[in-house]
Amino acid sequence: MAKELWKGNEAIAEAAVKAGCKFFFGYPITPQNEIPEYFSKRLPEVGGCFIQAESEIAAINMVYGAAGAGSRVMTSSSSPGISLKQEGITYIACAELPAVIVNMMRGGPGLGNIAPSQADYYQATRGGGNGDYRTVVLAPATIQEATDLVQEAFDIADMYRIPVVVLADGMIGQMMEAIEWRTPKKRELPKKSWATDGTNGVRPHNIINSLFIDAGDCTVQNRKLAKKYQLIEQNELRYEITGEAEPEIVFAAYGTTSRIARAACMRLKERGIKASLFRPITLWPYPSEALKAEAMKPSVKAVITVEMSMGQMVDDVRIALQGAKPVFFVGTGGGTIPVPQEIEEEAMRILGR
Repeated sequence: MAKELWKGNEAIAEAAVKAGCKFFFGYPITPQNEIPEYFSKRLPEVGGCFIQAESEIAAINMVYGAAGAGSRVMTSSSSPGISLKQEGITYIACAELPAVIVNMMRGGPGLGNIAPSQADYYQATRGGGNGDYRTVVLAPATIQEATDLVQEAFDIADMYRIPVVVLADGMIGQMMEAIEWRTPKKRELPKKSWATDGTNGVRPHNIINSLFIDAGDCTVQNRKLAKKYQLIEQNELRYEITGEAEPEIVFAAYGTTSRIARAACMRLKERGIKASLFRPITLWPYPSEALKAEAMKPSVKAVITVEMSMGQMVDDVRIALQGAKPVFFVGTGGGTIPVPQEIEEEAMRILGR
């Protein structure tokens, strides 16, 4: 199949259209603006609906409505815009509605800047809003992977009736790469018999709800959600390991930063030092056991977590290893990007070379 050159944001939007997304509700914020811009032209061509909402809060509640009616629906934003959507996201999670949410992370905290960052890891993997809930979090490292994961995100959302977050950064959104259009592996998806799509006078009305006034009822719903999350942890773990088979150093990195860490692995190889890269593709559920298996190889002296933040995923790395191997951190916040040389030098310092 011939490859095509696409900008990240536009490729993500087209991937959603190919996945059957017919509704998009959003609000402008850099560096994801090309996503709603592309949808505004593309969705009417396929009989869909694009609405630029009056705010991020309005947009996520429109997502709630379309998802409740059983439609494939998506929204996107960047960091502070996702913060504004969090109340709606927790409603969607509690009501067990499928939706896809793209976050093109930017520098923060606060309004921050429009530079690429990974400082929303906590927000994405810990729910982000109130209550005991989770979202599946997918972290692409290339535009090809972003298009693949966006299409699969809709299937995962429908399979488990859960919001799925595609967590990328401004670098992936703004750069261009050659891709080919792939069809995700077919799943046997359940029928949306719960959807509020009209009774036709045949069945009772369906009710979509996230309000449980009685504490006992709310506890039952929380336990139901917890069982679903356990099922997702069993079925949806994704990760990639590259580099040397018997490494002295294991790098743990995701998204754009994993590409930088891979370059550091190559630089270390030139200096006679073996290194591998552990790249989680699902940030939740986090592939803890796979990371532990890689880190516990006898040859491994230490694990270095690399992030475009002041240190967030490093917590999950430490939890996974439970002190079995030393964990170090290389990162930078506010939208600046680490370079392979500083990662390489940190590995050399740790090894005492």
